[in-house]
Amino acid sequence: MMKLIIFDDTRTSDFYPLAQTRPVFDLRCGILKLRQRLEAHFGARTDSYLIMENRLHKLYQERHPDWKINSIPKGDCLYLNSRIKLTAESLKYLKALDIENCLLSGNQVVAARSAALSLDGKDITPPVIVEALKSHFKPQIMPVDTETQDSRIVLYQSLADLIHDNARLIEWDFHNFFDDKENYFETEPGVTVLHPYNIWLGEGVKLAPGVVLDASDGPIVVDEDAKVMPNAVVCGPTYIGKQCLVKIGAKIYGGTSIGKTSKIGGEVEGSIFQGFANKQHDGFLGHAYIGEWVNLGADTNNSDLKNNYKSVSCYSYTQKIKLDSGSQFLGCLVGDHTKTGINCSINTGTVIGTGCNLWGRNLISDFIPDFSWGEAGELSKYRFDAFCLTAGIVKNRRQLSFSDQEKEIYHELHTLET
Repeated sequence: MMKLIIFDDTRTSDFYPLAQTRPVFDLRCGILKLRQRLEAHFGARTDSYLIMENRLHKLYQERHPDWKINSIPKGDCLYLNSRIKLTAESLKYLKALDIENCLLSGNQVVAARSAALSLDGKDITPPVIVEALKSHFKPQIMPVDTETQDSRIVLYQSLADLIHDNARLIEWDFHNFFDDKENYFETEPGVTVLHPYNIWLGEGVKLAPGVVLDASDGPIVVDEDAKVMPNAVVCGPTYIGKQCLVKIGAKIYGGTSIGKTSKIGGEVEGSIFQGFANKQHDGFLGHAYIGEWVNLGADTNNSDLKNNYKSVSCYSYTQKIKLDSGSQFLGCLVGDHTKTGINCSINTGTVIGTGCNLWGRNLISDFIPDFSWGEAGELSKYRFDAFCLTAGIVKNRRQLSFSDQEKEIYHELHTLET
């Protein structure tokens, strides 16, 4: 039986601040995370191996004791880059990859299949895997569309790529994984449903009177035990995760994915919430990527379009400068455990690092370094003991703990200069 190995490569910092505290393969895009989609399509849900940065190994082993992390088995193995953009065409080429071949895009490893790769005595890390795959096997030319000359297999390059592929993947996941799944489609009087065959409701979902589910432009999935309060409007394609709460009068537009146990209000468009996040109050959030344990205060708003309609630039942790995202619409990228106060305004393409606590009337713009504290333009370093205290309180409210392994990860980030 062929085994699946999903590996992060050496480009993880291009997905900061979200990938500071998780592997790239654990990022959400569509209904599923990147890892979950690859596992599902390659039939290896119970027999896959995961390669991540060493600094995350202990944390993820603590969270998932059954995962096979930073090891490779013997025998026939299919190696897949976690950044692969899955399409019907890319799936076809990946499944047809010959044994003892390595598929490259420029200098980046996309996939490989081997029964001979041996790394005995070496620590299995992303750089080691990438170098081994590039060095030991015959490269296979990346398939190209003969008309457009575009590559038939694409790797995501940034969080902006995930944001802008989110709507497509919600539809993809709906048709691949929810069409045949048992649907608990029951609605109370007063709930308006458009295109009901494009809607999937999980067990325990509660929809209050006045809710509108409009799946005219794409599917809607409301997962198990989620609750949508009165007069909320949800337009597809949208995913609302398990145990989420959508507040009274919320307006959720297409291209939005909300990870589990989040609370969402106000106006949200084309955005991804990794999970365990709060945006409970009025305010606009558009084309944003929001980490876990984030709280956006009442009337926090972000811009996702420049007044001159030009492409949005945003800060790169890798190059430490702002780079053109190639996107006309791009809101904010917000790292885990960051909080904003009431009435905060966030400029187009702003990157807010991990563990920040921000407030005040000054425009939040460009790049806010990790563990920043205060008003934009008057920032200081968030004390680590104070950060840990708040993080512990926040997680305890959800019956979870802020573990020693987590503290170690955040302490390492706290000491780095960004």
